[in-house]
Amino acid sequence: MTDQISALAAELRELLGDEGVSLQDAALDRASVDGARLSPILVEQMPLGRAELVAWPTSAELIAKTVAAAVRHQVPITPRGKGTGNYGQAIPMSGGLVLDTTRARSIVEIGDGYAVVEAGVAMAAIEHAANATGQQILLYPSTANSSIGGFLSGGSGGTGSIRHGMLHHGFALALDVVHARPDAELQHFEGEAAEPYIHNYGTAGIIARAKVKLEPLQPWRGFFASFPTYEQALSVIRPFAQLKPTPRLVSADPVTLAEALPSDPGIPAGRSSLRAILDEASLEAATALVLEAGGRIEDVREGTQAMLKISRISYNHPIEWLQKAFPGKYFHVEVAGDALVDRIHEVEQVYFGGMLHIEAQKDRPIGMLAGIYSSAEEVYAGFDRLTELGVGFHNCHQWYVDYQPERTAELARTTDPQGLLNPGKLKQDVKVRTGRQG
Repeated sequence: MTDQISALAAELRELLGDEGVSLQDAALDRASVDGARLSPILVEQMPLGRAELVAWPTSAELIAKTVAAAVRHQVPITPRGKGTGNYGQAIPMSGGLVLDTTRARSIVEIGDGYAVVEAGVAMAAIEHAANATGQQILLYPSTANSSIGGFLSGGSGGTGSIRHGMLHHGFALALDVVHARPDAELQHFEGEAAEPYIHNYGTAGIIARAKVKLEPLQPWRGFFASFPTYEQALSVIRPFAQLKPTPRLVSADPVTLAEALPSDPGIPAGRSSLRAILDEASLEAATALVLEAGGRIEDVREGTQAMLKISRISYNHPIEWLQKAFPGKYFHVEVAGDALVDRIHEVEQVYFGGMLHIEAQKDRPIGMLAGIYSSAEEVYAGFDRLTELGVGFHNCHQWYVDYQPERTAELARTTDPQGLLNPGKLKQDVKVRTGRQG
């Protein structure tokens, strides 16, 4: 243990108490991993870093004081929520302090059209609190137990994105952020001024509190349908996105991916699966679309738990279940565009064993293209072919900030002049290779 870590640990014990700080190996190991196991390319490079100290501040104000202490001791700081991120963004590549925000979980206020919450509050808890007032959160990740701070710092979109777009489309009304200063305090930013702190992994400032947008609660229903072929399921993806009221989520999988999902009577074996979260007013139209495409309705469910279950088998999660069913076999690439429907066979042929999980979106379908893993070079070579097909893609196999990276690096020069915030996540000299737009 270095003198810097020892001195910081002593100061943080005075600030947070003995239960708020740990140097124990088990705690350090838990704080040094996230969902990067989804990428075989990243797995081959692990371990990418290990914490030397973990702290659990219990309020936004204590997050600021913890950052200030670490800066005074010149110790790198890696912020962490629930550790559900998929790309290594929560791995402490320079060691130092992992600042775990999950105990700062106060729901400060639920108002008319907004919620003010601390960074560690789970998204499902915000949704529950909003529902009690006749409201709902605009969008939340498929891992609904993720924390709001982690979602804003590392997420992109999720349940609710068909109507509301991505995180940077007005979801966060205001943020209280901590910069890397020896006298750090909460800095308040509203509207457009808050947007540069979203999806930058805490490299320009650590989100300690957020004010996020709510809307009136809708009567959601969990909708399960199945089809003899995946092509039939794909044929309704874009029409489903146009249903009124707009669905909260629409996902579909081919047979092999569907059979890897947790067993459920709404997902029968041997058939392509479609799951959706629909307003009850659109059920009749949705049913007609499924029947016209040669499918059948398997179930319609009510209740919050049914909606959360459908969310948890959307976005990245079908690939995670596929990897559990076939350990060490599959990788995935995030993809987007109408070619996912119009040129599906060509898209799936980009990678050996290719299969597409698809999500309806407002502008164009998105999805996760799975393939059988052989080498990183083969994965990267497929990017050029995807581009030729008109498919946008996101490289899921690197940990660098890839949304507005130049803007984030410029901001960090002011907010983190010593480079202590989540070191290793800003790639300033080489452009990140990504086909994702926006």
